Amino acid sequence: MYSELLIFHSLTRWLVLFLMGYAIFRAWTGHFQTRPFTKSDNSIRHWTATVAHIQLVLGIILYTQSPFVKAFWSSPGSALKNLPLFFYGAFHLFLMTSAIVILTIGSALAKRQSSDPKKFKTMLIWFLISFAIILVAIPWPFSPLSSRPYFRTF
Repeated sequence: MYSELLIFHSLTRWLVLFLMGYAIFRAWTGHFQTRPFTKSDNSIRHWTATVAHIQLVLGIILYTQSPFVKAFWSSPGSALKNLPLFFYGAFHLFLMTSAIVILTIGSALAKRQSSDPKKFKTMLIWFLISFAIILVAIPWPFSPLSSRPYFRTF
């Protein structure tokens, strides 16, 4: 089950990145072209946050099953010398959870803004911050902390 969940988590990241990129694009164009905040914009805001939450839940389940995390918690002090153990045991979890909290706050604040320009601006700022944190915390193939392939397969 662990390997299947890991593959699903790996694939779902692309959906999260796509939705976040699209939501940021919509917020950017809405803000700078001063267009109305439509039902489609609200739906993008909502589904981006929802899919990111699903990805977080998958990640938390993986966290409880991961051999890297188990090794990290068996000896946290010595794990600091092993970058992949530290990455999955602490860094990835902390940054991804922080990014989803920021995304959630931004989504909630944007939803409650009184005017369309404020909705777009709020969404743009909070989603961009969250997106930047997520990009840093993903184990890209070129990452010095822990590299993983772009796509995992069975």
